[in-house]
Amino acid sequence: MRGHSPDTGVFTDGSASPNPGPGGWGVVWVERNEVLAERSGHEPRTTNNRMELMALIVAFEMLPAESALTVYSDSRLCVDTVTKWAPKWERKGWKKDGGEIKNLELVQRLMVATRARPNVRLEWIAAHVGHRWNEHADGLATAWMDKRRG
Repeated sequence: MRGHSPDTGVFTDGSASPNPGPGGWGVVWVERNEVLAERSGHEPRTTNNRMELMALIVAFEMLPAESALTVYSDSRLCVDTVTKWAPKWERKGWKKDGGEIKNLELVQRLMVATRARPNVRLEWIAAHVGHRWNEHADGLATAWMDKRRG
């Protein structure tokens, strides 16, 4: 495994198979390797990015406003959207150079959720390199596929 595997935080993941197609999201909140809460869901027609954003929304919304944790996502696109690009788009009236903002309603909802929890950090974590809780969130995000087959 490359890098340190955090034992505390909220870990998120989303997927669609095929993309676009049916998809799911998963969230696990752990403190010192103890699971405090898990959430998951799926949609019949969606995209990877929508599911990654949904997982982040659920992660932030499940945390009390005074929380001081880190939320981890393996989607660099979603992390950059929230931390770099969305504030600029908002200042421009939710417009961006070069076209439409995809998944705007989810981006806006996520921005509200992150601002309501000012002490919660959002960080990118590498996918599929053995980070225990990121892999757990991935399992939650894809569990709907096993149920569908079974």
